[in-house]
Amino acid sequence: MANAFGLPTSLFRHLGVREGETARMPARVARLIVAEEEQSERLIGWVQLSITLIFAALYTVAPRPSDAADAMLEPVPIVLGAYGAFTILRLVAAYRGFVPGWLLVISMMADVVLLYALIWTFHLAYGQPPAFYLKVPTFAYIFVFIAIRALRFDPRFVLSQGIFAAAGWLFMLLYAVHAGGSAIITRSFSDYLTQNLVLVGAELDKILTILVCAGVLSVALYRARRTLFDAVREGAARRDMDRFFSAGVADEIAMAETVAAPGDAVARDAAIMMLDLRGFTAFAGQHPPETVVAVLTEYHRRILPLIAENGGVVDKFLGDGIMATFGALKPSETAAADAVRTLVAITEAGRDWDGHLAAGGFAPMPINGSAAAGKVVAAMLGSDTRLEFTVIGRAANLAAKLEKYNKEAGSRALTDAATLAAASAQGLHVDATPLGSRDLAGGGHVDVMQLG
Repeated sequence: MANAFGLPTSLFRHLGVREGETARMPARVARLIVAEEEQSERLIGWVQLSITLIFAALYTVAPRPSDAADAMLEPVPIVLGAYGAFTILRLVAAYRGFVPGWLLVISMMADVVLLYALIWTFHLAYGQPPAFYLKVPTFAYIFVFIAIRALRFDPRFVLSQGIFAAAGWLFMLLYAVHAGGSAIITRSFSDYLTQNLVLVGAELDKILTILVCAGVLSVALYRARRTLFDAVREGAARRDMDRFFSAGVADEIAMAETVAAPGDAVARDAAIMMLDLRGFTAFAGQHPPETVVAVLTEYHRRILPLIAENGGVVDKFLGDGIMATFGALKPSETAAADAVRTLVAITEAGRDWDGHLAAGGFAPMPINGSAAAGKVVAAMLGSDTRLEFTVIGRAANLAAKLEKYNKEAGSRALTDAATLAAASAQGLHVDATPLGSRDLAGGGHVDVMQLG
């Protein structure tokens, strides 16, 4: 719908994502785009204020024209002062979140009116007929005002500014012809340049150039706006993906040179850590769901930062269990040490966890954990429509078996002698108690070591 001036009615409402655009995206994404556009309005305000200050500085230091009379009219300070005051008010409104369409339409009109009013006064200042102002180079500043509108990814503004500017220059042309009469119209380009005459074709070329410039920028902004929407959607999806996947996995997917595909795999020297809450299954059966989830959330809140601090990546949540990898996504020279260090830190944090449960009146649920290092295959498994990152190999199996062996051994944190030796070679030295060689559920004989 358009108003009497042919401008979109939506220009006069609060500007942001339009109704048709909103229907094609989630509300949270629409809010992100509105926030981007409000930030653009603040940027536009600062650019306009900077330009005003630059113009004021240039006017102050520039020498007076040699043909200027002593009593020459000086409208520049008045125009710059008015424009500066209006820009400051607009900037304050932008920071207060008050950017309705009507205010921006007034702002665009003010750009044109103040600039053209300044140009109009040139014939008064130099004592020349109105046709004189049609040739002043200050006209080129209108393209600056059009370009400023491109800082916001909305073609309506650039196109509207172009329409205002073209209509304003047409008015300036008609005024000059009306004031000078038909005698000032010429078809000689030389006479047009050297005398106070009007070459209508040249002025129409200016108007056409304004419209073409605004039109081309509008098309570019229309394409850029679609790119902005896609970027905001992808950014929101990426942030959501970071919440569902470990940041390391999300980063690898986002930064990969090729699209992740089932069967993508790479061999790594890595370490795997397994965690479990002993007694959680019984706890979950004795308490309401909200209590179970609250306890599990608190458990994750305490443990996950410890994993991230030591370079670990959560591979998956297994109910109350956690599987984390070290050096599986990216090669690491300290994977074994990082995994053992993390396990020791979690064991120490387990004391506070025990106190937290006791304070809440809950039965003890000790944190059990294990770590095992060795060769693994980091792979993308699944199909083209559903992928999952995981690690395959003896180290992953051994970590799972060691974690289960905690219950039999009455321990909280276990590793094997080979992993402990690798961690020591990588500079980590921790206290450990040998539990002897064990056959862990078909995993072969392993020299089990108790940490802490």
